[in-house]
Amino acid sequence: MSDLFRLTLGQLNPVVGDIDGNAAQARGAWESARAAGTDMLALPEMFITGYNTQDLVLKPAFHQAAITAIHALAADCADGPAIGIGGPALEGAALCNAYYILQGGEVTACVLKHHLPSETVFDEVRLYGGAPVAGPYTVGGLRIGSPICEDAWHEDVTETLAETGAELLLVPNGSPYCRGKMDLRQTLMVSRVIETGLPLVYLNMTGGQDDQVFDGGSFVLNPGGGLAVQMPLFEEGLAHVDFTRGPEGWTAQKGDLAHIPGSLEQDYHAMVLALRDYMRKSGFEKVLLGLSGGLDSAIVAVIAADALGADNLRCVMLPSEYTSEASLHDAQTVANALGCRYDHIPIDAGRAAIASSLAPLFEETQPDVTEENIQSRLRGLLLMALSNKFGEMLLTTGNKSEGAVGYATIYGDMAGGYNPIKDLYKTRVFDICRWRNANHRPWMMGPEGEVIAPRLIDKPPSAELRTDQKDSDSLPDYPVLDGILELLIDGDASVADCVAAGFDRADVTRVERLVYMSEYKRFQSAPGTRLSKHAFWLDRRYPIVNRWRDKG
Repeated sequence: MSDLFRLTLGQLNPVVGDIDGNAAQARGAWESARAAGTDMLALPEMFITGYNTQDLVLKPAFHQAAITAIHALAADCADGPAIGIGGPALEGAALCNAYYILQGGEVTACVLKHHLPSETVFDEVRLYGGAPVAGPYTVGGLRIGSPICEDAWHEDVTETLAETGAELLLVPNGSPYCRGKMDLRQTLMVSRVIETGLPLVYLNMTGGQDDQVFDGGSFVLNPGGGLAVQMPLFEEGLAHVDFTRGPEGWTAQKGDLAHIPGSLEQDYHAMVLALRDYMRKSGFEKVLLGLSGGLDSAIVAVIAADALGADNLRCVMLPSEYTSEASLHDAQTVANALGCRYDHIPIDAGRAAIASSLAPLFEETQPDVTEENIQSRLRGLLLMALSNKFGEMLLTTGNKSEGAVGYATIYGDMAGGYNPIKDLYKTRVFDICRWRNANHRPWMMGPEGEVIAPRLIDKPPSAELRTDQKDSDSLPDYPVLDGILELLIDGDASVADCVAAGFDRADVTRVERLVYMSEYKRFQSAPGTRLSKHAFWLDRRYPIVNRWRDKG
């Protein structure tokens, strides 16, 4: 038995439903691993199908095609390193989340997931059957235990594997990004290492899928918990890890330790990658958006330029009589800084035509928010016309604060196919804009330098749908609003909790009422990048019709 073992980690980016394409990625990685003299190539959880499949995996034709593709991959890659790859498996009548080991042209082991997560974006209890914990499998004389993702978050699976002879823990994951997740992963995996005394490989996929972003960041821990290898966040790649056996067992040789950036950069990179992959995987190349002269549309334009390049971005100013000269100037400045196409379509004529059509029905009424919303819906109509005509996906630009309280016009400024900043509270939008002005990275396709003028960041936010309108006319100031929302939404707090934290009871009850009343709008909103564990979609599932209010 050799005292050396080379493991290649495939931190790759599968596409949900593209079974043939994912299998081709696996073959390409296997070829590279074979050239590097590897004993085993490891690929992430459910790699053959992509992740998160949701109910697609329940379709018999789909999971049968995935299983067939795995067996074909085993036959194609018979002469070379073993492969570990995630995919669905049938165990009797139950569909399981499985990790297949391919060696010598055959499937030599099939590990089935034991713990099935049913929280945040996951509902695996709905999709799969849980299986008993199995023992380790053997590759090149090395006994490997593979707790699949959630299984490594619980000590029982890894302890059973250690007790049944595992010498190395290889954990395949489909673990999506949220703020602070990387620290939590490493803390938990160090616990598994300390408990078992075994080295541990944490392998995660990367890439965007709908609202979720798989952030990679794969790492290797040695007995005692020391970090031996750290792969980058949000980047595809292969890492060859050499393990040597000594008197105390197996140890990974030191490899590259990628820098883990701060939370603002992680959020920004997640938004860029999510948009880039959403476009690529859905077949779009170009985007457009309404550039209002405000901060939210400005940062979405910058994200789009960084994700796709300025040549694939169209910004459109759609001014009305309420659009200030400052907004016209600020929008033009952003477009010039990015070097993207900039179109100018006044909405006055269209607004006059609509007002004329409605005049006989509105003649006994006073102007109100209805007329304000007509402006927003007219802009949405014009932007969608451009999208239809030129095949450019329309990006919507509302932040999480607005989405939480319904400060947005459904079928108006909410129109669009994707929203990169959907999970950013307004106060964090300010922070992200300042960070991007001061930083540029190789993965950004947009220009370096100050792409959002400080005056745009500093001016009072306004929808500019009436004279001298400010967001603060309708809402508490954003630091107050966001503080309340973070408690109510992210902390699931009560009204009493918010008051105890120092917020005015009238503000809290008003904000809570707006949150519940706006559920129908969020139900119809575009998907957007998930950055927290309380994003508006699969993380938070509330009824649309709901009369309950917290009277505490």
